[in-house]
Amino acid sequence: MLFLTFGGYLQVSYEGKKKKYFTGTEILLWIGSVILILASFLIFGGSSYISLIASLIGVTALIFIAKGNPLGQLLTVIFSLLYGIISFSCSYYGEMLTYLGMTMPMAVFSLISWLKNPYDGNKSEVKVQRLKPKEYIVTAVLAITVTTGFYFVLKYFNTANLIPSTLSVTTSFMAVFLTFKRSPFYAVWYAANDVVLVVLWALAVKEDISYMSVVVCFVAFFANDIYGYANWKKMAKRQAAIQAVV
Repeated sequence: MLFLTFGGYLQVSYEGKKKKYFTGTEILLWIGSVILILASFLIFGGSSYISLIASLIGVTALIFIAKGNPLGQLLTVIFSLLYGIISFSCSYYGEMLTYLGMTMPMAVFSLISWLKNPYDGNKSEVKVQRLKPKEYIVTAVLAITVTTGFYFVLKYFNTANLIPSTLSVTTSFMAVFLTFKRSPFYAVWYAANDVVLVVLWALAVKEDISYMSVVVCFVAFFANDIYGYANWKKMAKRQAAIQAVV
């Protein structure tokens, strides 16, 4: 059974034994991300508290996702809604459409998928899936189709910074689809998306310095996604080893 202690540590209770749910590295990564986001918000005169709240929810979601915990997908739904609002205010219609029309719905589907596929009955850890070559081909075809469609939609709406916005659609689709498929490579594409978004929001900083806090947010996201990939590879290896013995 999972529960949140007064000290803020999510722990696992199993057959009367308790242990910390988060490792020291994960706690430091989360705290460091939160401090970085708060500092940038204060230093660069952030006035949009919805951006601050979204950023904090986002880094928290990533820590849970890195653990394969379905709670991360629930938090992603909330983050996507808030981020869509922020993007609309900056005329980044591509980001708005991507997160409200793709990332948020896919996070819901991923939540359902993860809940249905716990590892060995452990609801706090999803069962990692290794994709077949055919599935990668299907994923690539879908990504090309989605990207092409979004490009013309974004162009029609005169989306600011069209090319980076379109690239964001591609990387976002790959990330959310592989998350749904429970593949460790979801984190690689999220990291790629973070790089695109750092560039995208850096361009917005030219108009409003307060958006620097959003840039810093995605830098923190990048660090979390790199850790997420490393941890999912460990999870996959551990699960495969146990399965081989069984």
